[in-house]
Amino acid sequence: MRAAVLNAIGDDELELRDDVTTVDPGPHEVRIGVRASGICHSDLSAMDGTLPALAPGVVGHEGAGEVLQVGSAVEHLTPGDHVTVSFVPPCGSCPSCLRGEPNLCAVHAIAAFSSPRFRRGDTPLFGYGGLGTFADEVVVPASGAIKVDPDVPFETAALIACGVLTGVGAVLNTARVQPGSTVVVIGCGGVGVSVLQGARLAGATTIVAVDPVTAKHDVAKRFGATHATTPEGLEELKQTVTAHEGFDYAFDVVGLPATIRSAWDSARRGGSVVVVGAGKADAMVQFSAQELFLHDKKILGSFYGSAHVHRDTARMISFWRAGLLDLDGMISRRLTFAEINDGLATLREGSTDVIRQVVTVA
Repeated sequence: MRAAVLNAIGDDELELRDDVTTVDPGPHEVRIGVRASGICHSDLSAMDGTLPALAPGVVGHEGAGEVLQVGSAVEHLTPGDHVTVSFVPPCGSCPSCLRGEPNLCAVHAIAAFSSPRFRRGDTPLFGYGGLGTFADEVVVPASGAIKVDPDVPFETAALIACGVLTGVGAVLNTARVQPGSTVVVIGCGGVGVSVLQGARLAGATTIVAVDPVTAKHDVAKRFGATHATTPEGLEELKQTVTAHEGFDYAFDVVGLPATIRSAWDSARRGGSVVVVGAGKADAMVQFSAQELFLHDKKILGSFYGSAHVHRDTARMISFWRAGLLDLDGMISRRLTFAEINDGLATLREGSTDVIRQVVTVA
């Protein structure tokens, strides 16, 4: 079958091959025919080493498709079911799952670094995040295949699998934004746009989008922002729209020390700073001990939008059906399998017209 292979960490391009096979599904696993896969900035982060990944391997972690085969112990899925896939499948029995934090379940995530999901001849290939959706087929834990109704387009469902759950989840689950709140969102890519939509869903009345690319400002307003500015204009706008107090909630969707610090500086005393962006392991952010004490701000990490993936996938589809969540409008480019590297290059260059690129794998 076809797969886009990352031969070495640091490579700028993936090798598009047609001689890759999957492993056979175990008793608690399913084989899925991938029909659509979003290109996420985290795929670039896997390629350049910002996020942990193994090579050689198959990249891609935001996808949807059709169940082709189920393991002998799988009871909740059957061939033909439409599903999204999750890079953090909940095991259901570890301490994180039992305390209601399935997004922090590490059971299958750790296994992804020791269990290759593909083969190229005699060479084992790992799947990024335990997935590898830049391929015709994937074999995943059954708990990481989330059933969706067949009338939900695969391209639409694929967006939910990572970007939408991460962004909307950061608002509804991690921060629990209250109606009438003031919100600032730093970074207006695909996840940032999802945060904006989440803030609108939560009833925030002031939603400021911050991005250095001014062409993204109109896009941000289309998805819920009431105001938009560049980083240089943020301080002045903050003074104007919050009466000099600062925002109730500040979301960093970039993951750089400078943007995290900007989110901190933008939040009011007693406000919440939510770190959604995936930063580097050696990127350090500085705060003084005094300001941490005096300002009583909450710094919240948000991994995968603190999502309960089965519950929240159903929620996102309900919001979409009700016209409250614009998923179709987030798809800015539709690509063929052969155009994966073109899509990655566009994302790497920071194109102004890209919200989410979706690869039609089938």
